[in-house]
Amino acid sequence: MRPASASIAPEGFPLLALLALCALCFAALDWEAATVIVLVFFFFTLHFFRDPERVVPHGKGLAVSPADGRIIRIEKRPDPLDGEMRTCISVFMNVFNVHVNRCPVGGTVTDVRYHPGKFINASFDKASEHNERCAWRMTDEEGKPWTFVQIAGLVARRIVPHAEQGDVLVRGQRFGMIRFGSRVDLYLPEGYDSAVHIGQTVLAGQSVLARRVEPQTAGSTADGRE
Repeated sequence: MRPASASIAPEGFPLLALLALCALCFAALDWEAATVIVLVFFFFTLHFFRDPERVVPHGKGLAVSPADGRIIRIEKRPDPLDGEMRTCISVFMNVFNVHVNRCPVGGTVTDVRYHPGKFINASFDKASEHNERCAWRMTDEEGKPWTFVQIAGLVARRIVPHAEQGDVLVRGQRFGMIRFGSRVDLYLPEGYDSAVHIGQTVLAGQSVLARRVEPQTAGSTADGRE
């Protein structure tokens, strides 16, 4: 398990170093316009690769968002790993969102499947089948299967995993990132329902995306009264 930076994702360091070097060289040559342009790219890159700490909610029966962004889809879809129909919640990340992804629940990574592919706009349905993507299967402490899929977008060109099969992760822990605009789909196991709505903005590792459905107690009526 490779540790991730708490402030800047390590994947951003090489690009930041290159841009800083270019800015210094252009400044030394007194190329003001070029220096300004490179500095703009430097600060954009610094903003993109930020990796802030998050307040992870405690409590049983909760699943947090695996990504920063906006909820664009909540619907039944076949799980890409086993074909079972499950509720799928899609979180779309634009280039201004934090792109470090976090585990929705705690458990053991039991399967990781990477698929190279195209770079269609991640908000389109066909992106889940044709784009570069990485599907993760995690089994939680209760033995329930969770699937989450990183999908590269129109601008994204690389999915970067921080974990691997066999790793035991906790809720809200970093497991990877996607460079530039992209999407993460979360497939809920039986017994969990969505706790968000379409258009809602969520934060990775902090916003509750799903909750376990508690069975009605014996003697309760349909509206919950005794």
